[in-house]
Amino acid sequence: MPVFDFTQVKNENKEAAVTWFVFRSNESGTSPNQPMLVLKKLPGRMRHHIVGVFTPVNKRTAFEFDAEDGVAGCDILRIDARFTSLIAWLGENHIHVRLTGEETGEGYAVYKIRELALGGKGKLSAEDGFLQFMIGRLLQSSAPSAELPDEEAVEEGDVMRLTSLQSITDFLMCAGRTLPDNIRLWARRNLAVARSQEVSPEERRHAQRALSIMMNIQWKDNYFEAIDPLEARRILDEELYGMEKVKQRIIETIIQINRTHTLPAYGMLLVGPAGTGKSQVAYAVARILKLPWTTLDMSSINDPEQLTGSSRVYANAKPGIIMEAFSMAESSNLVFIINELDKANAGKGNGNPADVLLTLLDNLGFTDNYIECMVPTSGVYPVATANDKELISAPLMSRFAVIDIPDYTDEEKKVIFRKFSLPKVLKRMGMREEECAVEEEALDAIIASFRNSTGIRDLEQAAEHIAANALYRIEVDHVKTVTFSENMVRTLFE
Repeated sequence: MPVFDFTQVKNENKEAAVTWFVFRSNESGTSPNQPMLVLKKLPGRMRHHIVGVFTPVNKRTAFEFDAEDGVAGCDILRIDARFTSLIAWLGENHIHVRLTGEETGEGYAVYKIRELALGGKGKLSAEDGFLQFMIGRLLQSSAPSAELPDEEAVEEGDVMRLTSLQSITDFLMCAGRTLPDNIRLWARRNLAVARSQEVSPEERRHAQRALSIMMNIQWKDNYFEAIDPLEARRILDEELYGMEKVKQRIIETIIQINRTHTLPAYGMLLVGPAGTGKSQVAYAVARILKLPWTTLDMSSINDPEQLTGSSRVYANAKPGIIMEAFSMAESSNLVFIINELDKANAGKGNGNPADVLLTLLDNLGFTDNYIECMVPTSGVYPVATANDKELISAPLMSRFAVIDIPDYTDEEKKVIFRKFSLPKVLKRMGMREEECAVEEEALDAIIASFRNSTGIRDLEQAAEHIAANALYRIEVDHVKTVTFSENMVRTLFE
């Protein structure tokens, strides 16, 4: 529920008729009961949609709109603290908008704002996507604890993805409060560089690129909503067969998040033979946490600079893989899947990539050489995989809770083949399950053929081979069904 403190906005301009009271809300959506702002009702019934402009704050806090008898104006009674700068920006730029709202006992409750093409009445402007982008960011942010000083609230100095200097400037003015303090200050400095004519074009280009990367990331707080353990268990059972101890550890992590509303202090390290489903577990964790995920393959990293980026002093400078992961996810809260962590010590003379990972895993913040700003990492949950934990350095191991994933037993492999692998392949090939059957002795022969290999990847390839052979017999020999016997399987795989 919104927290009402009814702090009246002050203004030094004596001509200003400031009318609104600020309320603070952390709701992520809007409705007549959870409005963005409330306007004073006029005599008669106000329409569901009203079209007009906000007047600049230094003149009068009102909305002027088209009425049946001409242009009418109504004061803003109260406003969500997150939207004060946005409304000021709309007024100062005389942007035509369409408000959607309902009359309530208090006034006209506005819960949607869309930008209109100039003179187009109901036609949306091409820039409405940018306005909705800013509104979305504001709704996902927490209400500011107090009003910022005027010089911070409004700063002098396209598209839904912020790339142009104008869109970045507008975003900082309207939604700058959604950024962590250090990133907001960093953005102002870089915006000054990007606009300056006293630096080289290369410096301006790098500053603008860095700004675009950072402004398109949604910087969230580290509060995590409760997760339904039953839904988490359903996802795990859907993705993984068996592995009861592994599932138990994951559910324990969920219960911990539900109690503290923060991520655990330690990441998750999944250790086991190849093909046992470690990556599948990692993806299931991201799905349960409802977070975007990104992967980092340590076997392909041989230079720390690949992770940390290069300095802007170089013409071909660029951010590192870790910063690019934030950019691709467009969120500061994400699951970072680190594959083959046991390969992290294989640097080639320019330093150890494993040392870079330590700064990411410590949750104290990460600094990319190209961005030159500390990125908060409290919303990053690392899930690493490895085949041999003996090859992982002690400092790295100490940052993870280790979960051993054993290989499947023969009985488990039989169930996986019959209930998961083969049905999945048949569905992909457009075949009915009755068209391809496997006798019990034939299934034993399949398992025996791959007894020396770990995991279930070979079983999935075997299912593909069997289904393809059955489809060949059906199409060429014109049979309706194929049932594989032990001898047929041995012939197929010899």
